[in-house]
Amino acid sequence: MDTAVTAKKKWWGGGYSPFNVSYGKLMMWYFLMSDAFTFGALLISYGTIRFMSTSWPDPNEVFRSFPLMGHAHMPLVFVSLMTFILIMSSVTMVLAVHAGHHRNQKDVAKWLIWTIIGGIAFLSCQAWEWTHLFHEGAWWGRNPFSNVNGTVASTNFTNFFFTITGFHGLHVTSGVVLNIVILANVLKGTYEQRGHYEMIEKVGLYWHFVDLVWVFVFTCFYLL
Repeated sequence: MDTAVTAKKKWWGGGYSPFNVSYGKLMMWYFLMSDAFTFGALLISYGTIRFMSTSWPDPNEVFRSFPLMGHAHMPLVFVSLMTFILIMSSVTMVLAVHAGHHRNQKDVAKWLIWTIIGGIAFLSCQAWEWTHLFHEGAWWGRNPFSNVNGTVASTNFTNFFFTITGFHGLHVTSGVVLNIVILANVLKGTYEQRGHYEMIEKVGLYWHFVDLVWVFVFTCFYLL
């Protein structure tokens, strides 16, 4: 029987590793799949209610404000900034993973710091948006915005908005915490001693997933 192992590192002794990846990375993919089902169920529920309704609040009227701009009418400008920040943090994570492949400890730390800054900036923007909407009277069970046709809107819009964006924000918060822990290990030289930076790849998968989910959240709530 041919028992040759083609991978540079044999991760287990039970035969060939599935997809030639480590156990930890495979488990991360399983976790992301289960998380995708949760987000998918929430977004499908939202879409069902949204398109079964005869009318719905206009996102250009709901999301029209910008910090320090008073009553300026700037539809979707602020959320576009939030999206740009999150996408750029995903780019810096790619650079951190790339630096890890080359075992460049200094660059891994640098790009992780930028990723953390991007995550905190996104969360700060989301906190401002939630606070602003709360002051306008929006919250779970309260919807001050009228429908496009002028009729009184139900609370379905705000209930789904705060639930789904809050759930996503919780994931971003978890990602920031994970990145801080990983950064501390990078600075201590933990992964240099192990001889690889695979942990950066695992956290990177999670961060890219969070970024991808935001694309769907952005499309459902801010564009439709």
